[in-house]
Amino acid sequence: MKQRASRNQTLVCKQEEIDRLSTDICCVDNPVSIEDIIGKVIAGDIFNVAENLPKGFVDCLILDPPYNLSKNYNGNFFKEKDKNSYRKWFHQVIELLIPTLKSTATVYVCSDWKTSVLIAPILEAHFHVHNRITWEREKGRGAKSNWKNNTEDIWFCTVSDDYYFDVDSVKLKRRVIAPYRVNGKPKDWNEEEKGNYRLTYPSNIWTDISIPFWSMPENTDHPTQKPEKLIAKLILASTKKGDFILDPFLGSGTTAVVARKLDRNFCGIEINKEYCCWALKRLETNASDPIIQGYADGVFWERNSLTEQPTRKLH
Repeated sequence: MKQRASRNQTLVCKQEEIDRLSTDICCVDNPVSIEDIIGKVIAGDIFNVAENLPKGFVDCLILDPPYNLSKNYNGNFFKEKDKNSYRKWFHQVIELLIPTLKSTATVYVCSDWKTSVLIAPILEAHFHVHNRITWEREKGRGAKSNWKNNTEDIWFCTVSDDYYFDVDSVKLKRRVIAPYRVNGKPKDWNEEEKGNYRLTYPSNIWTDISIPFWSMPENTDHPTQKPEKLIAKLILASTKKGDFILDPFLGSGTTAVVARKLDRNFCGIEINKEYCCWALKRLETNASDPIIQGYADGVFWERNSLTEQPTRKLH
């Protein structure tokens, strides 16, 4: 009885919090200005909201749509489509969002390997496709008759050849296993109190990011939540402070949270009301917890290096 009472109390508190946070959800039923949506979580379907958004205001679009998989998003079901139907659906999404982009905008599109095959030609038809990043989630279901699937893709695209990219902001700090010296001095690495390290240029294979797990402050029950560290790399590489980031499939709010932590403007669109509240709750918490796990001292650190990192603060 005590356990059941505790669970019911949690549900009551949860609903009370949803009721409170719901008052801060933004609705876009008519054309809006940039000032109307800065820092806002918009409740609604992108197919209804997009036409009311301003034109040419987005510096960076982070697009993490449902992959072509059947999945339950807290009561909003996305059913796997045949290939042509998914292509058509994705193409419609892209056409809705293109008017919001600046001519210098960057577009990042998340997908799994199956979805990548479907969307690549569409991206190439509308954007300059520069690369495909593949990141190792570290987790994945085992398979007896296939290779375990534990990677996802991020397509790096731009509207034109005139775009912003700051490679120095996303270098990875790695421990040097076999340090090389010239005349007794370190070559391309530094001797530090906790070891020998090198800042390396980022590649399109990311092995330093884990999906959020239960002990991480950023973790939610969203089934496809992206890590803050991953989104931070995209934002730092392709935007400056004050730039505007749009996430039309916001989910539990990772893009919004990271954008605020990194002093960027943002708005996000999410069809599920409860997810909107999760995002708003995370934005509230961000005021007292501005840390991005895996990003410290102005650089990204390799996986499993928390004890080696300095006191973490944003720069």
